Amino acid sequence: MYDLGVVMPVGMDIPPPFSVIEDKDSAFTMEDDKSGDLDNLKPIVKGKPPRHVSSLRHSVSTTRLMAVADLSLDVGVTGKSSSEEKTEFLPIFRSGSCAERGPKQYMEDEHVCIDDLIQHIGPASTIPLPGAFYGVFDGHGGTDAALFIRNNILKFIVEDSHFPTCVGQAITSAFLKADYAFADSSSLDISSGTTALTALVSGRTMIVANAGDCRAVLGRRGRAIEMSKDQKPDCTSERLRIEKLGGVVYDGYLNGQLSVSRALGDWHMKGPKGSACPLSSEPELQEIILTEDDEFLVMGCDGLWDVMSNQCAVTMARKELMIHNDPQRCSRELVREALKRNSCDNLTVIVICFSPDPPPRIETPPSRVRRSISAEGLNLLKGVLDC
Repeated sequence: MYDLGVVMPVGMDIPPPFSVIEDKDSAFTMEDDKSGDLDNLKPIVKGKPPRHVSSLRHSVSTTRLMAVADLSLDVGVTGKSSSEEKTEFLPIFRSGSCAERGPKQYMEDEHVCIDDLIQHIGPASTIPLPGAFYGVFDGHGGTDAALFIRNNILKFIVEDSHFPTCVGQAITSAFLKADYAFADSSSLDISSGTTALTALVSGRTMIVANAGDCRAVLGRRGRAIEMSKDQKPDCTSERLRIEKLGGVVYDGYLNGQLSVSRALGDWHMKGPKGSACPLSSEPELQEIILTEDDEFLVMGCDGLWDVMSNQCAVTMARKELMIHNDPQRCSRELVREALKRNSCDNLTVIVICFSPDPPPRIETPPSRVRRSISAEGLNLLKGVLDC
């Protein structure tokens, strides 16, 4: 049961989802007085005209953050390398986020960061500790779908009968139920739509669910590990599914209208609830057991990935974290870099760290065998070249 009395830390800006929320204006936006260095960025405009909101929204939240020693970039990777020690690893979550309208007229992205899931949903929960939940929702055709899914998706997950014994099945079911609930919302524009990317962590198990073209990339000792696949209509597997269900792909667009093959909402393109249709709201899942080598996760909408490779984002994020160890500043720098590269979309980035410590400097141990370059060094070099 949800604990409605819990005071949520900054960054955990969705209401405890105990009932379906349809209020279009219920999103929480924080204006940072210290963001003067971003005055040259364009302001956010959420929703439909003539709404006006703050120039930049960003949030950071931490849980169980321990004191970090003074950072030295000369720190080497030492100890804790055996498989026995890695099994004892438990993540400690710290997250920061940044959202910017970019060159578009309106801001249609939404996101959520919950570093302490138990505190958010109530101590009676039986999920393994620690727990966390994050999501990025890239809306189109208005903000109604993105805001509704952001406010309600976690509720549908934790209230599913399969949770927490079969978390993956609960997540899949929750995406479908949330889509159906949105269709039944008489006060909202059900022709609006949204992609949805979520990451739920319980203990050391992280499950990433994706419907659309937002993307999650794991940073593992400097190497980029893709945790989701962009679902585009011209992808071979998606095209086969679409055509089998009577849809067509024209110039990379589903039925000539939509640039993604999976999304929630867009009910003007879907049939009756429960029927199979080319535009699917069913997510693809990827599960991983986190180890101490897994340093952080970058989640972002396609506005980031249109102008930046996975490895470039991981290399840049790791470099920033080694300097200041602040996931919020890191997310802001990724957004700033995407704007410099002329991203033509809304931009939303979340950076989730799994340790209170900054990433260590990667050092190759001395060896008598002559080596041209290490595998990790090659990944770092690739990231620099991609940038």
